[in-house]
Amino acid sequence: MTTTLDFAPRPGAAPLPRMVLAQAGAEMRAMLRNGEQLLLTLIIPVLLLVGFSRAPLINVSGARVDFVTPGVLALAVMSTAFTGQAIATGFERRYGVLKRLGASPLSRPGLLLAKTAAVLGVEVIQVAVISAVALAMGWSPHGNPLWIALLIVLGTAAFSGLGLLIAGTLRAEATLAAANLVYLVLLGLGGVVFPVARFPEGVRPILELLPITALTNGMRSVLASGGGFPAGPVLVLLAWAVVTLAVASRTFRWE
Repeated sequence: MTTTLDFAPRPGAAPLPRMVLAQAGAEMRAMLRNGEQLLLTLIIPVLLLVGFSRAPLINVSGARVDFVTPGVLALAVMSTAFTGQAIATGFERRYGVLKRLGASPLSRPGLLLAKTAAVLGVEVIQVAVISAVALAMGWSPHGNPLWIALLIVLGTAAFSGLGLLIAGTLRAEATLAAANLVYLVLLGLGGVVFPVARFPEGVRPILELLPITALTNGMRSVLASGGGFPAGPVLVLLAWAVVTLAVASRTFRWE
């Protein structure tokens, strides 16, 4: 027999992991329902994969699809974790969505964790779609998939921190412009479709410190060359992730 005590309310916030998972689910659903986000995260990477693998625009040893696919996977991570997230978060600040979240029990680090977790969920779909298209085009991946998973997680953390740092400090319009500009610059300089070795020797060390270059080189060394643990790219991505997430968690403004 139940009593009224069995239905007594339990005031107080839910545990942090539960709040983070709930917010991550909401963030992921919002991204998948946004047509512009899908264009940025799925359609453009697939078009780049097909275009640069088929057209004789780059001269590399071996099959072009084996060279292009790791770079496109890295680009997909950047487009979701950095560009899409920065723009969406910037406009959430403008329209007061983050202000309302700031009044909830969800902490600032909890919101950043939720957004990063949502990005990882979308990236699982991206990797599956891009890999399926690449395999249909004759892609022959190599290497340990655990290293690929580690690179994607670290790359996601690094780009999420950078995107949230921009979105949490700049106005929405400035975030939109900055995110797209950085996306185009990194696409051209990060070795995504053109080898970094083609750039002048004086700028290569700088380019190799960029997160997109580290992610691309790490993915390519494992998937295309069957290399071992990509220590250099992992250290670069880890440094970017630690610094950007730490700064973003301290400077992020809800409104």
